[in-house]
Order: sequence, then structure tokens, then C-alpha cells
Amino acid sequence: MQGDVMTWLIPLIAMLAAGLLAGFAAGIFGIGGGFVVVPALLVVLPLLGGTHDAIAHVAIGTSAATIIVTSIRSLLSHAKRGAVEFEVLKTWAPWIVLGCGAGVMLASHVDGRTLKMIFGGGVILMSLNFLLPRVSGKVVSDTMPSGILRMGIAGGLGTFSSLLGIGGGTIAIMVMTLCGRTIHRAIATASGIGTLIAIPTTIGFAIIGLKEGGLPWGSLGYINIPATLAIASMSMLTAPLGVAAAHSLPAGPLKKIFGAYLLVIGCLMLRAGLKI
Repeated sequence: MQGDVMTWLIPLIAMLAAGLLAGFAAGIFGIGGGFVVVPALLVVLPLLGGTHDAIAHVAIGTSAATIIVTSIRSLLSHAKRGAVEFEVLKTWAPWIVLGCGAGVMLASHVDGRTLKMIFGGGVILMSLNFLLPRVSGKVVSDTMPSGILRMGIAGGLGTFSSLLGIGGGTIAIMVMTLCGRTIHRAIATASGIGTLIAIPTTIGFAIIGLKEGGLPWGSLGYINIPATLAIASMSMLTAPLGVAAAHSLPAGPLKKIFGAYLLVIGCLMLRAGLKI
């Protein structure tokens, strides 16, 4: 009996902790929290059963599901401060959704090893934005991309983010600051972009995983319901705290710490992918 309790208690505590951290990261950095959630799930999900190959897909899909709650909570908090540019969300939405569809289709044709390596490489690239002097500190335009350029950036953002199970906030913030937006408005709007990415990605991963075997207990396709509920419930509590911190604290030191975390996680994911 005691062994059964510990079997469930350990993953539950880990998922609740991941949710707390993911929510805060989403609020302060404008990201969806996937950089925190996916690594945690890759460790925790095997405790719920499932094959090695299925775990990577479930981690990505479940991360996207948690981002729906995290990003909406963060978006509403930023919107109360009048910092969200809803026109950007409206014009980017169709291309982001199409890109997410392409990303989900790609994910359905790669194995768990490849997916881990894609995640690791993507995280290392994202870490550079936090560790190195920000390119986004420069302004190259006073208007947001339009036409084919907008279609390419938004579509590529959707594809890349759906493959990694992230909200795409880092890239969105870089684009917006390059186009003259303040960091606070960029972070606020990026939280909405996370919502646009997370919803179609979650639906897609649920569908492509419906006929797959070897899934962890409680999974609907590649979405693990218990993990989604545990992580999302905690992220709702800390996302507003992250938003408050984003508007009141100097982000420099926090960016360096988070960048170092991403670099370590990226290297570990690449190593894990090569070991399978």
C-alpha cells in the first residue's frame, strides 16, 4: 500500500512543482512554460507507464495543453494593464494555426528520439536570446511585419513551437522589440500568441495519438489528462505573480538565470535523444 502511494505521490509533487514554475515563467517572460514542463514530464511520465517512444510525444502534447491555461491566465493579467496588442494577435492568428498544423503533422512522422533532439536543439537556440546581449534591443522597423513576411514568420513560429510543445513567446518577443515595441508590450502580446499556438497543437496531438499504443495512464491521444490538470492548476496561481514581476523587477539577472537553465536542459535533451 505504501509503495502504491509513493508511486503516485512522487509524480504528483513533481507535476505540481513544474506547474508553479511554468506559470511564473509564463508571466514574467511571456512564454508558455513549455521549456519547464516538457523536461519535467519526460522524467515523470515513465512513472505512469508507457513506452520510451511514446513518452516524448506525450510530453510535447501535454505541455501544449497546459499552455492553454497558463497563457490565457497570463494574457488576461497583462490585458488588465492595457499592454496587449490584440491587432497583432488577430493578424497573426491564421498563419500561426496553419503552422501548428504543419508542426503536428511533422511530429506524427518522427520517433521519440528525433523529437527529443529537436527539442534539445531548439531549447539551446532559445537560450542564446537570454544569455547573449539581446539583438532585440535594436529597432529595425517601426511597424510589424506584413504580407509574405508576416505569413512566413507567424507560420514558422507555429510549426517550430508545436514541435517543441512551447508557446513561442521568445521568438515573438524578439520580433516585436525589433519592430519598436517595448519589452513589456511584447511580453504581454506574446502570452496571447502562446494561446493561439497551444489550442491547435493540443487538438492535433490528441488526434494523432488516438490510435497509438504504449501511452502513459490517463492519456487521451498524446495528451496526459492527470498531468495537464496538475500542472495547469498550479500555473494559474503563479502566472499573475510572474506578470507583476515583469512589470516591476529588472529582468536582466532573471534572464541570465533562465538562459543558463535552458542551455543545461537543451544539452540534457540532446544527450537523452542520442542514448535512445
